[in-house]
Amino acid sequence: MIYSFPAPPALKLAVNETYVVDPGQEVTLSCEVTAGFPTPVVSWSRYPGALPQRSVIRGGSLTIWSVTLDDAGVYNCTAVNNVGNPARRTVNLIVRSMKNLTFQITPDSNKDGESIQMGRDLKLSCHVDAQPQDKVNYTWYKNGVAVSPTDSLVLLRSDPDMPPGTSSLEIIDMKFRDQATYSCMANFPGSSVPELRVDINITQSSVVPPVLSVPVGGGIVNVSEGGTAELVCLVDGKPRPPVLWSRANKDLPMPSGDWLMETRDGRLRLTNVTRDMMGWYRCQTAPYNGLNIKRRLSQVQLNVEYPPVVDPVLMDVRSSTFATVNLRCLVLKSNPNRIASAYWFRNGQAIRTPPVDPQSVPQLRFKLDTTNNGTYECRVSNGVGSSNCSFIVSAQPYDAEFYYDTPNPIRTLKNNYSYILQWTQKEPSAVDKIIGYWINVQQLEVDE
Repeated sequence: MIYSFPAPPALKLAVNETYVVDPGQEVTLSCEVTAGFPTPVVSWSRYPGALPQRSVIRGGSLTIWSVTLDDAGVYNCTAVNNVGNPARRTVNLIVRSMKNLTFQITPDSNKDGESIQMGRDLKLSCHVDAQPQDKVNYTWYKNGVAVSPTDSLVLLRSDPDMPPGTSSLEIIDMKFRDQATYSCMANFPGSSVPELRVDINITQSSVVPPVLSVPVGGGIVNVSEGGTAELVCLVDGKPRPPVLWSRANKDLPMPSGDWLMETRDGRLRLTNVTRDMMGWYRCQTAPYNGLNIKRRLSQVQLNVEYPPVVDPVLMDVRSSTFATVNLRCLVLKSNPNRIASAYWFRNGQAIRTPPVDPQSVPQLRFKLDTTNNGTYECRVSNGVGSSNCSFIVSAQPYDAEFYYDTPNPIRTLKNNYSYILQWTQKEPSAVDKIIGYWINVQQLEVDE
């Protein structure tokens, strides 16, 4: 008879810990159980998120059909048999991708230049956002012919002066023969991911430093809350770079939640504008797809107009008869910060009042009598919209509240029991004094 002693699980991966594939491939990640008794149970999980819907687990293998960019992530293989600690192995699944191929033209940095000049150095740089970034292959062409390194043409596979993964072509002591159309091609060797290519025309007349300006009258953009606004910074130059927008207050993100937004034509369109978006916006030339020189900057102010915010929205006003009542509708904030009109109504009927001062607090004073109790409303407008203060004015007292806090009788005489019944009232001094009240007593029949 053979006896097996309990043993903790052990695992071995059948693929590399970093697994790189092309989109559309069928991917199988396998975990092999190498030890453990009782036989371990193998499971797969993914971070972040759940396993793809197009996946299936068979034994220790996870298969994903037609893998997409969204399927990338860390996959965990876990074996458990309730003996010792679970065994775990991870696979980092990377799905190849390339996008946003950009270029930069950097004039001779030693001469602080902003244009192409013969006899000076010039650098052309090329960068693509890719996964995996370090596996991208860059190829440079001059007028369609692959560039071979020479004393005057220096190729940098990874330029240390640029963001990681940037390839550069340096033209040393530029000559007229160096004026040409240069092309940068990015690809993954042996991959089905399509290559990307950008052309850069280099002549003294084809490269002009950018000029950034705000159109006349466009420095302040007024918009009503909930509307659509367009902020414009015009850019000119060869090549014409994109325009990057951000909040002038660096602690505030853009309405989209991003810290920076790119526009091709310098027009930033904002929809469903709220008052939180109000403030200064900075526009600047991007350092890519153009000259890599000092950025051009400008600013545009967004002014969001909204109706007044008033206080109180609703108030219960109690007063004694023939006392003077003073109703005030306070404007807490408003844009524009002025009162264009303020009208008073009682029970829906307009009340004649003198015109209100644009900077004063709308108020209504009157002597309360038996005929003018009711609902008063102040409608305040600043020309953009209106808001209401409502007051329910009455000489009627708040309801009396009766209670007794001595459930046991304070005096007993034969079958007669005496109790203390007390009452209270909210804000008794606000209205006329209560001079009488009635108590109805109903004896309950209790089954013995």
